[in-house]
Amino acid sequence: MLSHTDPVAAGFSPDRLSRIAAHLERSYIEPNKIAGCLPIVYRRGSLAYCEPLGLMDLARDKPMAEDTIFRIYSMTKPVTSVAALMLYEEGRFQLGDAVQRYIPEFRNLRVYRGGSWPRFLTDPVDRPMTIRDLFTHRSGLTYGFMNRSMVDHAYRKTGIEGANTAAGTTLKEMIETLAKIPLEFSPGERWNYSVSTDVLGYLVEVISGQSFDAFLRERIFEPLQMVDTGFTVDPSQVDRFAANYERGPKKELKLIDDPQDSSYAPPRTFFSGGGGLVSTGADYLRFCRMLQNGGELDGQRIIGSRTIELMTRNHLPNNEDLTRWALGSFSETANEGSGFGLGVSVNLGSERTGEIGSLGEYSWGGAASTVFWIDPKEDLIAIFLTQLMPSSTFNFRGQLKSLIYSSIVD
Repeated sequence: MLSHTDPVAAGFSPDRLSRIAAHLERSYIEPNKIAGCLPIVYRRGSLAYCEPLGLMDLARDKPMAEDTIFRIYSMTKPVTSVAALMLYEEGRFQLGDAVQRYIPEFRNLRVYRGGSWPRFLTDPVDRPMTIRDLFTHRSGLTYGFMNRSMVDHAYRKTGIEGANTAAGTTLKEMIETLAKIPLEFSPGERWNYSVSTDVLGYLVEVISGQSFDAFLRERIFEPLQMVDTGFTVDPSQVDRFAANYERGPKKELKLIDDPQDSSYAPPRTFFSGGGGLVSTGADYLRFCRMLQNGGELDGQRIIGSRTIELMTRNHLPNNEDLTRWALGSFSETANEGSGFGLGVSVNLGSERTGEIGSLGEYSWGGAASTVFWIDPKEDLIAIFLTQLMPSSTFNFRGQLKSLIYSSIVD
């Protein structure tokens, strides 16, 4: 559970921070745009704000709580990136290594030129896909839900659905299928949100010799005491598991995953490094605090501080933003003023993003409208958890940034 809040110790005006609840209740909960949410603000070693709002389950009239369990979807990606970078620190691979060195199925990748599934016209790749390409989404892979190309159509046809991949599938089986589908572009040419991080999760399995879920549990979750984070929800946790909704055609909330009959019930065989985890506000805050604290929390060293600096640096060429490199319009961040590191977006400065924030702030979000960001300059962590799909429905992050930064008074 989260401890008592102290906004003054964190350098905030309590009155100004209280506008968070007022805004979310007035604009989203009362008009039934979301069922409920959990906003968290942590700064300078103090929990400044944590207030469960609304309901976690409309049908059962269950109030949102501090220990509610959420589907965090793509907020899984930074966790997977940290897992892979732990192996990088052990000298097990270099970022410039070809993926095919560890995943031989990727030896003969091709690039889409024409045709439709299953008869494609293809060209050879200009260069092999590297592990850096997986971290930075410059691999040429895509997502089936993009609905933009013949390549993502092939993903849908073959059941490559990221976190929603069919039950019974394994990461290795996904890799075998993926290797037969052409890339959207030759590695390094563009940036495209994709299953790259799922491939990175499989890479962790191959290099470590452990299943991906066991690696995360033993190397990250247990040391950080992230007791409610994993790929499944046990029967003992179901009462704390939030319902998941989507915005219906009449702008109503439509239930799409009932916690009492959810696909997250164990057992599970597909461990999606790109979007498969569930977590709580307390657990994800511990993960963020570890990052903010240079890779260590409560005496447990997870990763080195210099590796976090590498992870959270813009890896796009010439320090350019996503508007120059992104192939599609969808990701979990605005393209303008956003660079991309090893699994997180990177703020390139307010004059480029056009919003309040700090140069070097890093972040990501999830498909059910969850979001987090870490601002090293302000020593600030913000987390917002709700369950509304798709994440592009409302700009929670932008609104929360306005509310939170304007509440700093020190």
